[in-house]
Amino acid sequence: MNQVRTRLAALALLDRALNAMDDSELQGLLDNVSEELRSPFDQMIAMAAAESAEPVAMVRSAAQRGRMNGTLERVALVLCDPCLADCITELGDDSDNPSEEQLQAVIPGLIERHGLGTVRMMLASTIAGEAAAAATCTQLLKHDAVVALPAVATAPPVVRAASTADEAVKQRRKDDKARKQADARARREQAERARRG
Repeated sequence: MNQVRTRLAALALLDRALNAMDDSELQGLLDNVSEELRSPFDQMIAMAAAESAEPVAMVRSAAQRGRMNGTLERVALVLCDPCLADCITELGDDSDNPSEEQLQAVIPGLIERHGLGTVRMMLASTIAGEAAAAATCTQLLKHDAVVALPAVATAPPVVRAASTADEAVKQRRKDDKARKQADARARREQAERARRG
């Protein structure tokens, strides 16, 4: 059960990182997808998207619909691959399991070259991929002054105003109930009269 919770928490961070990225930065990542991955990537988002639209909207739709089937992770992996490769190069021998301090040392350069949203998504993708540094990356995305994800905005509960159609249905049900009760009462009275006879 704990593994399921951990997995869902990792996917939630990845989802938040993608949602926090602005459209222009996401479009920049799309423009830089390598030629060898372009066709399969385009097919993946087209198949997983809710509808055909602009590429950025298709990526967001595909990721949203593919939270549980792996599409979200595959999208992030392809889009963040150059940033991840750069991070691995910067960390050198410590890239397998860097400390928080080591990551914090390379993050400013990564942000400068790739953008804040991309670095956040790369860290979240690392967590979802269950890398050895997942716990460290989680700490950064939750608490670091530079890369922490924005707080999740909680929407107020939606209170639906009763429509006239809703009121009509309620009134019809009330009338039906009253009619059934009157019919039952009349049958009981008739049965009582017949019994007395």
